[in-house]
Amino acid sequence: MSFVMPAEWQPHERTWMAWMEEDYSKDSTPESAEAMHRAWAKVANTIVDFESVTMLVSAAHEAEARAYLDPRVETLIADIDDGWMRDSGPTFVKEGDQLAAVDWIFNGWGNQGNWASWENDDAVASLVARQVGVPSFRSTMVNEGGGIHVNGAGAVLLTETVQLGEGRNPGWTRSEVEAEIHAKLGTNKAIWIRRGLTRDYEDFGTQGHVDIVACFANENTILFHDQQNADHPDFSVSHEVKRTLEEIGGFKLVGVPAPTVLRDTHGVVDYSYINHYICNGAVILCAFDDPNDAVAKAILEEVYPGREVILVDALELFARGGGIHCITQQQPK
Repeated sequence: MSFVMPAEWQPHERTWMAWMEEDYSKDSTPESAEAMHRAWAKVANTIVDFESVTMLVSAAHEAEARAYLDPRVETLIADIDDGWMRDSGPTFVKEGDQLAAVDWIFNGWGNQGNWASWENDDAVASLVARQVGVPSFRSTMVNEGGGIHVNGAGAVLLTETVQLGEGRNPGWTRSEVEAEIHAKLGTNKAIWIRRGLTRDYEDFGTQGHVDIVACFANENTILFHDQQNADHPDFSVSHEVKRTLEEIGGFKLVGVPAPTVLRDTHGVVDYSYINHYICNGAVILCAFDDPNDAVAKAILEEVYPGREVILVDALELFARGGGIHCITQQQPK
């Protein structure tokens, strides 16, 4: 297989999403469920101005979803467990003009049986591939789309606590993980970050997904989460990530300051501007009603020239364990 995963900034055919049906936030109320639905819909309704969007939703919740969604957003009836399409959906790859889908084993972010269920979501990648009409390749490795980020030129960002974590791939060596990643994504250079952000190891966390820590902005530039307040435990994480990337060398590094807020009612936050989504002609950027929203927007406008950077409130997404990048999955053109 000589398929290659295109970089996110390359042209898309559409964006895939999944409707979050169950409100499992720590403060779940009818009002919080409505806020959750508005948040998921706002992302879809923003992206559809730039490219097609398809939302997976169960038959029981289709009318609910349609009440929030722009009429241009398509819906596809499917049995789903959750709304994190980046992780349960396919990772699309290309060989010339031929499109295919990588179908990772999905086990609820490391077999988190205390709250996650995943029987339906483990079948989502192959379902989407059939809908698109492309072959899917089932991997033997547990992985999620939020645990990888590629530059389209051979490099891939990974996190030790994800692909090498005991909840996902016990017994796998680093070289075995790299071999499978390179075989499925067409990459040849694995860049390992030791761990993710602090909150990501608590309830509803992914155990260290890279897509809130660091990402490629082009073939030669890596953005990283820059927590500048020493009172937050991610202050040391940011310094370690920066040092790791500096030691690897070969890339321009751009720090994106974390939001100024440090805590919510449940502890330290993992709010991150790294968790943005690049679509055709635009960048959909997480907003937190924070002074650094404007700072992050200015940085991204510089690193993504020619794209409109649009701030979309992501507080309700992060309250449930992720951000805008986590609920979107691109299908390359």
